[in-house]
Amino acid sequence: MPRRTATMLASTLILIALLCAGVLIKVPYAEMSPGPTVNTLGDVEGDPVLRITGHKTYKTSGNLNMTTVRVTGADYSMNLVEAVSGWLGHDSVVVPHDTLYPDGKTEEESTQENAEEFSQSQESAKVAALKELNIPVTSRVVVSSVVKDSPSQGKLHAGDVIKYVDGTAVEKPEDVAKLVTKRKPGQDVTFTVIPAKTAAAAEKAGKEPEGTEKVTLTTVKAPDEDRAIVGIQAGTDHTFPFDIDIKLADVGGPSAGLMFSLGIVDKLTPGQLTGGKFIAGTGTIDDDGKVGPIGGITMKLVGARDAGARYFLTPDENCESAAEDTPDGLTLIRVKNIDDAKKSLDKLRAGDTAGLPSCSAG
Repeated sequence: MPRRTATMLASTLILIALLCAGVLIKVPYAEMSPGPTVNTLGDVEGDPVLRITGHKTYKTSGNLNMTTVRVTGADYSMNLVEAVSGWLGHDSVVVPHDTLYPDGKTEEESTQENAEEFSQSQESAKVAALKELNIPVTSRVVVSSVVKDSPSQGKLHAGDVIKYVDGTAVEKPEDVAKLVTKRKPGQDVTFTVIPAKTAAAAEKAGKEPEGTEKVTLTTVKAPDEDRAIVGIQAGTDHTFPFDIDIKLADVGGPSAGLMFSLGIVDKLTPGQLTGGKFIAGTGTIDDDGKVGPIGGITMKLVGARDAGARYFLTPDENCESAAEDTPDGLTLIRVKNIDDAKKSLDKLRAGDTAGLPSCSAG
């Protein structure tokens, strides 16, 4: 066999062997890629994403698209070839597996956590939107969850309204922990609550709940430090003056909050917030309308650009990294809260693009 032919054959066999090894060798990485975008002003499978009943709504136009990131599953093991392909590609990101699934979290646990965050983001989006429009929202501190085998199990229940702790009025969820930790582990603490069933019945009847109960619990030491706990998670429950239903399946996490809140504002106010333009964005939102950072910003920018967006509402804390790799044809708009976003959309409608708050790379 000629030497040149033998060399080519040997090289080919080595390449095949390397490719086979690359396919067989598993690496501890996961991949993030652009996910679908959804217009919060539009429909999905014939149903509106935002349905408001009991209050006058107005016609909308254009797009206020929320953006998503697609990730490989917790149980999926990437091979070396897939990892290298992802590293070399522009429209995907390969990250350590533990970044997406820390502490050995299973895909089922991650999905459940994302669903809970998504549900909470919907509530906060509603509250932020109505506050922005000066529409009153009733809020109350409740027991969100009870830890198994804790002092609260069987005595406090999810949905119980917490009025007082040791006689001190509770106004915010964080007040509960502050008041409990004034006790030492082993000491008693007294909760004054409206039972969940009583509160639910009153809400259904459109009345203020009445009738409190006192529950005395013996505190225990927290697992991580020397402080008193009773084994509950306090949260906030809201009562809205009319129905706002957000319908969107197979989406998780809190990052759609900003876009949901803007969609609600648009439907509840005359005129058209977008001016007919295609605007996408992302960002968590709290009850007061503050916009927070999210993960996977570069993937969301690509997804928005591919869907046809021209402008992207970008959380302030994500601005620097977003500006370092912005897709052509997409203009970033810096956003710190819902009011910022509304003012920027006002400028877009007026054609004042030079006055938009921009993002810049570090």
